[in-house]
Formats: sequence, C-alpha cells, structure tokens
Amino acid sequence: MNKSEMAKKLAQRTGLTQAAAADVLDNVFGSGGIIADHLGDGGRVAIGGFGSFEVRRREARTGRNPRTGETISVPARNYPAFKPASALKDRLA
Repeated sequence: MNKSEMAKKLAQRTGLTQAAAADVLDNVFGSGGIIADHLGDGGRVAIGGFGSFEVRRREARTGRNPRTGETISVPARNYPAFKPASALKDRLA
C-alpha cells in the first residue's frame, strides 16, 4: 500500500476528503511530520496496539569495501527503529 492508497482508505473511514487525509498522513508520517520531529529530538513515539518508534545508535566500526577489499572506517550514526506491539504481531501470526 502506498501513501495515496492509504489516504483513500483513511478518507473512506473518516469522511475526510482524500486531500485532507493525505495532509494528515504527511503531518504524522512525513519527513517533517510529528513522528520525525519527535525522533529528531531524541524522543520515542509509542502507538498502543501498533508499536513504537525510537532512535538507536550504531557505533563506529571498521568495514570493508566489497569491490576493492579495502578496509574503511564507518562512522557512528543514529537510525530510526520500529518495534511492533504484541497485538500487531499476533494479528500477523
């Protein structure tokens, strides 16, 4: 399912227009949305029955360029992670 399909389903379930539903999705899930802003501030977002989003840290490490075999230094970085709730896992089982 892509964003436009999700907006269409959201519009059908809520009575919003499809454009308004797409705007809601952008404001929640977009790169400048509520979840991204909160994660950018180092926070955690938990949605009951669905799961939680958090920022995890990957430490610096030594890697290898697969093409040349050369050893390279990979810097530390933060990355977003999602952990599904038990209810979601049970639904998919």
